[in-house]
Amino acid sequence: MSAAAATAASSAKLAVNPLKHSSLLFKSSLPSAFSIRSRDLPRKNLILVKCTASRDGAKPTILVAEKLGEAGVNLLEKFANVDCSYNLTPEELNTKISLCDALIVRSGTKVGREVFESSRGRLKVVGRAGVGIDNVDLSAATEFGCLVVNAPTANTIAAAEHGIALLAAMARNVSQADASVKAGEWKRNKYVGVSLVGKTLAVMGFGKVGSEVARRAKGLGMRVIAHDPYAPADRAHAVGVDLVSFDEALSTADFISLHMPLTPATSKMLNDETFAKMKKGVRIVNVARGGVIDEDALVRALDAGIVAQAALDVFTKEPPAKDSKLVQHERVTVTPHLGASTMEAQEGVAIEIAEAVVGALNGELASTAVNAPMVSAEVLAELKPYVVLAEQLGRLAIQLVAGGSGVKNVKVTYASARATDDLDTRLLRAMITKGIIEPISDVYVNLVNADYTAKQRGLRISEERVLLDGSPESPLEVITVQLGNVESKFASALSESGDVKVEGRVKDGVPHLTKVGSFEVDVSLEGSIILCSQVDQPGMIGTVGSILGESNVNVNFMTVGRIAPRKQAVMAIGVDEMPSNETLKKIGDIPAVEEFVFLKL
Repeated sequence: MSAAAATAASSAKLAVNPLKHSSLLFKSSLPSAFSIRSRDLPRKNLILVKCTASRDGAKPTILVAEKLGEAGVNLLEKFANVDCSYNLTPEELNTKISLCDALIVRSGTKVGREVFESSRGRLKVVGRAGVGIDNVDLSAATEFGCLVVNAPTANTIAAAEHGIALLAAMARNVSQADASVKAGEWKRNKYVGVSLVGKTLAVMGFGKVGSEVARRAKGLGMRVIAHDPYAPADRAHAVGVDLVSFDEALSTADFISLHMPLTPATSKMLNDETFAKMKKGVRIVNVARGGVIDEDALVRALDAGIVAQAALDVFTKEPPAKDSKLVQHERVTVTPHLGASTMEAQEGVAIEIAEAVVGALNGELASTAVNAPMVSAEVLAELKPYVVLAEQLGRLAIQLVAGGSGVKNVKVTYASARATDDLDTRLLRAMITKGIIEPISDVYVNLVNADYTAKQRGLRISEERVLLDGSPESPLEVITVQLGNVESKFASALSESGDVKVEGRVKDGVPHLTKVGSFEVDVSLEGSIILCSQVDQPGMIGTVGSILGESNVNVNFMTVGRIAPRKQAVMAIGVDEMPSNETLKKIGDIPAVEEFVFLKL
């Protein structure tokens, strides 16, 4: 989905990416998102534990803790003993769970660590009937060897239809006029609306729901544009949609429909600053996540006339406060999170989650799994530092891409002295995919779903092995990640072939960035990084270091790669804290600095 929060900062030289670092699976000791099945498995054996949980040939038991569609329950009953017990207290759930092999919930049941502890190892699958998994403790699930699956596709059409319903209702003042007539009024002149035909709709996030909204809006005679760095241009063009930059979408749209996940990058993406970039009189629809809009800023934009109307199905806090200025605003249409609330969608979700749970209990690899499968201890211990390196390189590479250019082709090169059949790179590829996708998506990427997730987002990931001479004691020497056919916010990151290119290796157990574009650097991937493209001249290291020191920003590593003395160079600076925009601007104002970028790990 869209990572529009990564916008240009105040200086023309300055490119600050505000992506916050999502939790690393491999930060220290053994990662919580991976569990160890046995220490005596072969080193190359990476497997998903088979979850069939029958006792002495008996059917497994599945606890359905919240209302599930009849079709889903029927499917489950063909395979297992099904216990439909709704409205359980936490104590009742903890008591029942020790007798169950699988648990199915919606959003109302908290599946925390206590549930997994109470199961005493019997619970093998948790199914979330819907998309979000905020109510499931993923770390605890994996620690206790429990797979978590969700149902991400069945709600698509329902959510898209609700988005269109809100769009039309807002444009024609349907809810306000309805309330007026029911109050005994007849104010036809007050509720004159606007036509949709010929208007420009900006779809922010061109995933499953966003693309379906676009199709329907085209049928209404609207011109549709979209912003999504991962949307394939050919898929957008097939629908008749133009992919544009974040700023262009904001400045040209008459209507804006939001369809991105809530991530650190998209949190309060629509705020005072972004509202100021919009066309006066814009109308906004949100059936995605409430937190992507700064609700106080939206009220200010409504009062100022920047936003003419808003139609909202989701809110930062649900239900919102009864005295909410936003909810009570006369030009705001609201519904109580009804995006997935159709009879057909509820049945579809029931079937989708039932199939996922049954498949998992049968030991099948689940494309909707949201936590990682089991990995042998030997493989995990050996690859752990390279797994961290792989994810960090993915995160660095995606932050070097200019907004709006999109990412389609990813090439990963592994340089190793080991034979090809003696190095299983699936885990590394998964973590590179995780680093590229997860910061701007609500998908949890792991070994099970990495390739599926990449394919769904139009990413083509190719791998290449380079066989080196030397001892094969170390599994890898170098990992290189290249993003092809993209624009870069830091031109020096482009290789000779025009790809964004980053390269790294592990030194003394610590991941290091060793190459950016064509420039050799050496900086540990801890904290965050400032990359400066500059004219190579005396005093540059001291000048930049002084600026950071005056702002109380600690430098943990600094290195310079250059073409030749007194020519172009790239300085890589590792910092422990995020510098202020003012500090970064001072760096950008140094005459010898041609461009620079701040990268958050």
